[in-house]
Amino acid sequence: MVSMGNSAVVTEIAARAPSTLEELNAQVIACQRCTRLREHCQTVASVRRRAYAAWDYWGLPVPSFGDPAARVLLLGLAPGAHGSNRTGRPFTGDGSGDFLYPVLHEAGFASQPIATSREDGMRLRNLWITSVARCAPPGNKPTTEELKQCAPWLDEEIRLLTNLRVVVCLGRIAFDGLLNWAQRNQVMASRRLMDFGHGAEAALPNGLTVITSYHPSLQNTNTGKLTRPMFLDIFKRAREIVGTKGR
Repeated sequence: MVSMGNSAVVTEIAARAPSTLEELNAQVIACQRCTRLREHCQTVASVRRRAYAAWDYWGLPVPSFGDPAARVLLLGLAPGAHGSNRTGRPFTGDGSGDFLYPVLHEAGFASQPIATSREDGMRLRNLWITSVARCAPPGNKPTTEELKQCAPWLDEEIRLLTNLRVVVCLGRIAFDGLLNWAQRNQVMASRRLMDFGHGAEAALPNGLTVITSYHPSLQNTNTGKLTRPMFLDIFKRAREIVGTKGR
């Protein structure tokens, strides 16, 4: 069940468009649009997993994280039920994050290789992390309508990231979300500009470069579909494009 139509969501955001990324994150945290997702996140936060029984789960829509002056945007799928939905920060506290942050650290985007909580001291440099869905979905599968409900947040985010030059899409759903953003905002007329594939790259008409990668899910990393060298190459390429040195 979804609480309002997409046109109503756009109107709602337009009426109080955030002027900063901090303000945008505050609006995201307060979002109650998708009843199914809100109920699921709260149920998970209440029941908890035995390994995290002592945790006070976040249980709210997960705000984005990173450097407001970032030239690289990392776009994922959605918070994990016992990862970001527990910790309140993207890719923090689950297997995907355990694979991602060491690579970001080696590529010079993250201050440390280990991400455990919002209070662990992690800082990102020249990178902003977000997702196409801001709430943990059942089975890690948001519906098409739920993705539409969340889409205006991405519109506002990219508008506020004024230094942005590269978008790295983790997985096909994130890639589709970025293409939908480009069409909604008249950046491109056709989705045929590029296809999804690990390491695929294309320049959008507005100057943004899009790089696609397999998602660092345990399904991909445990089977070897995505290896650390493959993943590191993605971020080395992003850094090459924006012209900044590694750590």
